[in-house]
Amino acid sequence: MLQTALLATRQAVRDALREEFGSGSGERGPVVVALSGGADSLALAAAAAHVGERHGFAAGAVVVDHGLQAGSDRVAERAASHARGLGLEPVLVRRVSVRESSEVGGPEAAARDARYRALAGAAREIGAVAILTAHTRDDHAEQVLLGIARGSGARSLSGVPPRRDLGDGLVVLRPFVRADPSITRAVTEEACREAGLDAWRDPQNADPAFARARVRASVLPLLERELGPGVSAALARTADLAREDAEAFDAMVAEQIEEIVEHAEAGIAVSVAALAANPAALRHRIIRRVAEAEFGRELSREHTLAIAALVTHWRGQGPLEVPGITVSRAGGRIEFARRTGSPRRRRGCADGERREGTGARGVAGTPAAMEE
Repeated sequence: MLQTALLATRQAVRDALREEFGSGSGERGPVVVALSGGADSLALAAAAAHVGERHGFAAGAVVVDHGLQAGSDRVAERAASHARGLGLEPVLVRRVSVRESSEVGGPEAAARDARYRALAGAAREIGAVAILTAHTRDDHAEQVLLGIARGSGARSLSGVPPRRDLGDGLVVLRPFVRADPSITRAVTEEACREAGLDAWRDPQNADPAFARARVRASVLPLLERELGPGVSAALARTADLAREDAEAFDAMVAEQIEEIVEHAEAGIAVSVAALAANPAALRHRIIRRVAEAEFGRELSREHTLAIAALVTHWRGQGPLEVPGITVSRAGGRIEFARRTGSPRRRRGCADGERREGTGARGVAGTPAAMEE
């Protein structure tokens, strides 16, 4: 019997590695699979083990135990046992502590950040050159819908990126998203059945307390029923188009920043004339890039527009307080400085408009974090 799902997952892994590293195998280090034990990552692990054996490269696995559910240690060890049975080596289990921060998008984002730190640390420990994650076309579509619900820009609407550079020669690759046609959750479940693998079902994936679970269980099925089949595929195509646009804008911003940004006494300064000469789309991206690259902050659209108004609607307004940064106009420059202490203590709180969370005139709340 032809095992079409297994063949599709293997082809996706083979193509992703060939596209990233070329056809040679001896010149690169090992790759590791991010393995939870669910159908998606188990199918990826089986495909990586097969491709690695056939094409002569080392493939291992990293299992991250978030410790958020009773018995998570047993689930992690079960996943590790699957990996060893598939021939992956080494197989590392890492337990992480998830601390929710007010500056990220809740427990899901906190768990994701902890997971990627653990994956990157384990990968570098063994000299791996790539981390393979098992995001599917369904995850891609869900991410687009979540981005739309947040009112996000093109970067968030581009869904789950097929590649992410972590620096120091380490990348994250998502073979099932990169595949053409991309691999769906139905394909990974069928691949596990074809391989005789008993996948774990994470109860949190069906917990309506999580927005992603609601999108998966209710929103996407409703759209498929009301608009017809193919909605997930259409959302994935939309994400690909949005990513192409976002990458083009990012390249243009990177070129401009080298020319128009300079160091100021207390931080970074950007030329007012240069910002004014750019269309709004580029001007806003430059502002956000400065905040993220220099201060590690993601600005909401409200904050971005308020800073841009120092260029386009200058009326002598005073410094702006956005998360972690004070922004002011001084002569022909917009100056960004790291904010220290509370603006309430510095400027008082008599005016109700200058309360935390009220917008760009005071200290506004942080935007929701984008999932990857």
